Amino acid sequence: MIEVEGLRKTYGEFAAVVDSTFSVEAGEVFGIVGPNGAGKTTTLKVLAGLVDPTDGEVEVAGFASDDPEMRRQLGFLPEESPLYEEMTPLSYLRFFADLYDVPREAANERIETALDRLELDHRERRLGDMSKGMKRKVAIARSLVNDPDVLVYDEPASGLDPVTTNSVLEFTRELRETGKTVVFSAHNLYHVESVCDRVAVMNEGRIVARGSVDGIRERHGETTYRVFTDVAPDTDRLAEVVEGLDAATEEVGDRFRTTVPTMDAVEAVREAAAAAGGEVVDIRTREPSLEDVFLDIVGRQMPGRYTGGGAAVDGSDDGDAEPSGDATRATEPPEGAE
Repeated sequence: MIEVEGLRKTYGEFAAVVDSTFSVEAGEVFGIVGPNGAGKTTTLKVLAGLVDPTDGEVEVAGFASDDPEMRRQLGFLPEESPLYEEMTPLSYLRFFADLYDVPREAANERIETALDRLELDHRERRLGDMSKGMKRKVAIARSLVNDPDVLVYDEPASGLDPVTTNSVLEFTRELRETGKTVVFSAHNLYHVESVCDRVAVMNEGRIVARGSVDGIRERHGETTYRVFTDVAPDTDRLAEVVEGLDAATEEVGDRFRTTVPTMDAVEAVREAAAAAGGEVVDIRTREPSLEDVFLDIVGRQMPGRYTGGGAAVDGSDDGDAEPSGDATRATEPPEGAE
């Protein structure tokens, strides 16, 4: 449904996106994450046909991104989406349906269906008198009036209260179930992890990892084991094990918790606890969250972060890293670029 090959977008000498390559299957929810200035919004604007790529090939729903016909197949939700505040939700959405030449009967059905699912009441209230969450729901409904195959959402749940956020995330899952293809960015990695089939992690304009959440987690994360004992396993053997693994034992209530990275280390803790006259009372496995992985990837200087030419890094679809072309990267973006 979406094919991006070697996407590059520059503003003067500043490269906002560098040699970006990824694909999105029909009916998939694909997340793009990264720190501020990573190139997420620029990428989404290229997909939406609002920004022309400097180089590379971008195809959406079978059309080039600069083909006006492509926009009829797409719904776009920018992070900041001002509405016509003198209008009501119904008049506003009917106005946009008219722009897409949607017959009135079909438009009314789509509008009512979307607003019902988004649980938006007060449909004749002036938009300027509505809360941010209500306005966001109207903007989401607007992205659906043309019944697009592809939806591009930039921070769809940004700044919303928890109840509205959950509603928006659940609605995104339902869009996938109806066959829609959704690409969206988010700063809250829980949102991405709970909704997306696959993700791309961007840093300094490059994709530095991509694939399924589990694949990226396996590549970049580390599973740990929390071993709870009823005595402090402070034998010499455990002390050596803990020191060698850079682990530590903490007192938690009436138990002692030792965090280790392998099952062999779990066994060493068990033996040490037994030698101290105690036993293991609980073992908990902790899988790395997407946030853990994200911080591991972008919380340090990544390969490919250059201000001159050199090899970039682009993660393969199973979360691995592989070389990719040259780039020039300035230190600061122009105003409004990401």
